[in-house]
Amino acid sequence: MITAVQVTEVASEHGEGPVWWAGWPGLRWVDMLAGDLLTLGADGSVARHHLGTVLAALRPRARGGMVVALEREFALVDEDWSVRRLGEIWADPRVRMNDGGCDPDGRFYCGSMAYASTAGRGSVYRLDPDGSSRAVLSGVTVSNGLAWSPDGSTAYYVDSGTRRVDAFDYDPERGWSGRRPAVKVDPSAGIPDGLAVDADGYLWVALHGGGAVHRYRPGGHLDGRVELPVSQVTACTFGGPGLDQLYITTSRLDMDPAAEPGAGALFRADVGVTGLPAATFAG
Repeated sequence: MITAVQVTEVASEHGEGPVWWAGWPGLRWVDMLAGDLLTLGADGSVARHHLGTVLAALRPRARGGMVVALEREFALVDEDWSVRRLGEIWADPRVRMNDGGCDPDGRFYCGSMAYASTAGRGSVYRLDPDGSSRAVLSGVTVSNGLAWSPDGSTAYYVDSGTRRVDAFDYDPERGWSGRRPAVKVDPSAGIPDGLAVDADGYLWVALHGGGAVHRYRPGGHLDGRVELPVSQVTACTFGGPGLDQLYITTSRLDMDPAAEPGAGALFRADVGVTGLPAATFAG
């Protein structure tokens, strides 16, 4: 078992979506329901930029800046922090974006959920480099982690309502197909949330309510555990110059702050393996 260390003060109410990119000053993640983007400084400080009512997910753009998912739409953020919104995808204010990522071909995805976590109200949307968007999966409850295998042939996806990580065959032209369970999480371990894939193809799954990140073999067997001193563990990513540090976001949403003083901080663990570089948006 590995123990994660706290690397920032409490920085967010609901921290999510960490991303490491060498072209940025440091790791970036979101304080989702505040609509803020957070950047980790070399001294452990945290810079904050407000981008919208909700900021759900982000990835670097190949041509500079970022692509982000706001409450009900995608947007492009330039290096001067100007925001170009691409238009609302749906109008229902009871549903918001939640988590996402890029595929190996430079398309950006983000899944949605109802604020009330109503079963089946969410979908997964894809933003193409030409600025068009479409739904690629419907009927999900709490759309969460999304990542690809090292060879790009398999997409791993979490709908937290299923308590599973599912695998899809991925083809650049046909998209996702062949959905099947990849990891089944015991209810006593927590609820699967965000995830990352390392260079060996193993899955690292944040367990909301479980105070840990689990490492699973591609066949679904539990292979390791990173322990945290807070329960609401939300997402993880590999970072640092060697991509050999696991950065982990946490939440203090709906908690008594005195119960877990570190909840909402960013944590880091030396896990002894390397991750994959963040895929970029081609648009």
